[in-house]
Amino acid sequence: MGDVRLPQDLASVVARRLAERRGEFAVIGLGRSGRAVARLLRSAGIAVYASDGSASESTVSTAADLARERVDTQVGGHDLARIASASVVVVSPGVPPNAPPVRAARDAGVPIVSEVEIALRLQPGVRYIATTGTNGKTTTTALIGHLLRALGHDTADVGNIGTPISEMAMRELPPAWASLEISSFQLHDTPGIFPDVGVLTTLSPDHLDRYDSVVDYYADKRRLFANGTVVSQWVVTADGADVDAMMQGVTGHVHRFSTQRTDVDAYLDRRGGTLHVLGAPVVARERLSLAGDHNVANALAALLAVMVADPLHTTRSARESMAAAVATFHALPHRLEPVADRNGVLWLNDSKATNIASTQVALAGMTRPSILLLGGRHKGEPYTALVPELLRTAKAVVAYGEAAPIIMHDLAAPLAGRIAIESMETATFEQVVARARALAMAGDTVLLSPACSSFDMFANYEARGSTFARLARESV
Repeated sequence: MGDVRLPQDLASVVARRLAERRGEFAVIGLGRSGRAVARLLRSAGIAVYASDGSASESTVSTAADLARERVDTQVGGHDLARIASASVVVVSPGVPPNAPPVRAARDAGVPIVSEVEIALRLQPGVRYIATTGTNGKTTTTALIGHLLRALGHDTADVGNIGTPISEMAMRELPPAWASLEISSFQLHDTPGIFPDVGVLTTLSPDHLDRYDSVVDYYADKRRLFANGTVVSQWVVTADGADVDAMMQGVTGHVHRFSTQRTDVDAYLDRRGGTLHVLGAPVVARERLSLAGDHNVANALAALLAVMVADPLHTTRSARESMAAAVATFHALPHRLEPVADRNGVLWLNDSKATNIASTQVALAGMTRPSILLLGGRHKGEPYTALVPELLRTAKAVVAYGEAAPIIMHDLAAPLAGRIAIESMETATFEQVVARARALAMAGDTVLLSPACSSFDMFANYEARGSTFARLARESV
């Protein structure tokens, strides 16, 4: 996959300009991370211009709040000349690389970095475990934070999990540890990442609506390992050929976990029903409340990452503390979350499943006939990969939203005569859920696992999942 290293001059230039408080920093995007990094830069005494192409009510409100903190703001557009003359441009992860303000900065040779890069540079003493992957990274990040806190460390869960790391840096007494979830979009613009441990949960095609190819997507994931040294610690799945290829040429100690093999550093002992890490059992599988082998993999990754982060985390007492912590960890919202059980019908909210691989995982965990709600905004992957699991477990598929015609094109023929599939392209989400309710009988599961982004109907996957949960609870 080519040379893993990133040009360090970019990270060095940004660090120098931060230290010198040189020039004006431009922040593109006024979402939560943009707002947080603008505030952090101002608190460090740096001049900031922040802009957003949207003029929504929330964006205007954010701009007004930042203006009170002496940030020069603009909504509904960008001053491209000002951005092109900035000292550094900080881009929010939701802003694509071909957006006009990003192009203006790139064409002018202005350093472009993420909010994560700025926050890490402004809190050099923080220890952190950084987690990326196509699926499982949010649960693994939360588990890592949970385990670190169980060991007595003041720890914040930050990054793509929801809380910008810049907010952590603004605390009066910042935590000593961070569990950082970092997406491919963030990694693209974070050249100076040096985690205590870097974790790669899974790897499969995703975000092909933003990337030109899966090769480009994988290249951004691989940036996690860009600054590896002989003392670097990496934790990766052993259950993927693409991951094996990605790790070729990476410098540092590579530790592997698996639910399929036992010749690795962390694995599931199926005969004994225990999770083994670094040569010894840690916790019984039955104590993990999360369903599915994918969550066993997440737990193995988290335990292994925390243990290799510090030798003190491998003692008997530390293992006992982590075993107890695993038993108290519960499923995160929108990830195969049971939201209702009415009239014998179980309703599962898996709105976070925004790609094919995550929906495959959800279907693989089904033990009852399932009505699958599949749809939203298409992300570039064919839906045919779902056919084997659909034939095993599905009772019906309801295709909805912008992706409905593509779903029907991919699935109608292979499912014909075996599983009902219908299109509700022009229906409201309420009508889609009502149709699922009409199809379901006692003993069935209604599964929202869309394999698509939410942006055709909702602001984000959380809004989609919350609406589904509300509608499910209203079912009679």
